[in-house]
Amino acid sequence: MISFGVLGAGRIGKVHARTIAGSKQARVAYLADANAQAAAELAAEVGAKVASVEDIIKAKDVDAILIATPTPTHADLIEAGSEAGKAVLCEKPVSMSVERIKACLKVVEQNGTNLMIGFNRRFDPNFASIEQRIRKGDVGDVELVTVISRDPAPPPVDYVKSSGGLYRDMMIHDFDMARFLVGEEFVTVQALGAALVDPAIGKAGDVDTAAVQMQTASGKIAVITNSRRATYGYDQRVEVHGSKGMLSARNIQNTTVELANEKGIMGDPVLHFFTERYVEAYANEVKAFIDGLAKGVSARPNGFDGLQAQKLADAATTSWQTGKPVKLA
Repeated sequence: MISFGVLGAGRIGKVHARTIAGSKQARVAYLADANAQAAAELAAEVGAKVASVEDIIKAKDVDAILIATPTPTHADLIEAGSEAGKAVLCEKPVSMSVERIKACLKVVEQNGTNLMIGFNRRFDPNFASIEQRIRKGDVGDVELVTVISRDPAPPPVDYVKSSGGLYRDMMIHDFDMARFLVGEEFVTVQALGAALVDPAIGKAGDVDTAAVQMQTASGKIAVITNSRRATYGYDQRVEVHGSKGMLSARNIQNTTVELANEKGIMGDPVLHFFTERYVEAYANEVKAFIDGLAKGVSARPNGFDGLQAQKLADAATTSWQTGKPVKLA
């Protein structure tokens, strides 16, 4: 039985803790959160004890820590867990700083830590199926990947100010998805962006509508579009075009029921937001981590994947700011 210490009892911490508690291979031994009430309530629900972050990391009866705390704490906690000999599953990103990520990954490498970064969309059954079929050769040589991601509504401006910007906060998932599907590193990044949804976001120095084009050394192209507004729900689509055909994953609706009458054919809205859309993905992510630990298999996506996604996010931000394409090694 693998014993976890869960750091963070917020929205995602709750999702992960419940998945671990429902596993036959793992348990939540300890739980920590700055909000004592939140920690106590979740600990009672999953059968864990409340403890401090420091005590959980030091605990001899903890095999792995799950980090679902605010972004600025991630790198420090990964290093602390690594030094204590724990396996680590950390929500994205490792850090907003590429240099800080590199320093953190040196510690991880030195200690041989099994580290997974929480790019949960890789574990969505639809996107995972596309990647598997690409590798089987269903579309031949991949030529063009399109990733569409649109939130139902913009976040509060106060959140935007501390988020690192749309490219680092929202689109970073899509950068990882593009790498996951194409299977090569991107060497050119060109971005466009504007504040078309909420003028306050523009005043805060960010964008709410963006498009990025990327290309690999072999010529493969990925196009990502993001918006902070979709009146019809949480828009999450992927299309992969290759030499032998195309694979695509459509949105998921509340139900598959359709009404057909003289006005046309009408269906339910798509699922509202990520907590509904990616329920299976979050569960599969944690299950894959647990299964890997049980089998002694290195986790993916790992720290390098987190580093590469952050590099692309930084490059896109620079491209938007300068109006010029950015070259990557």
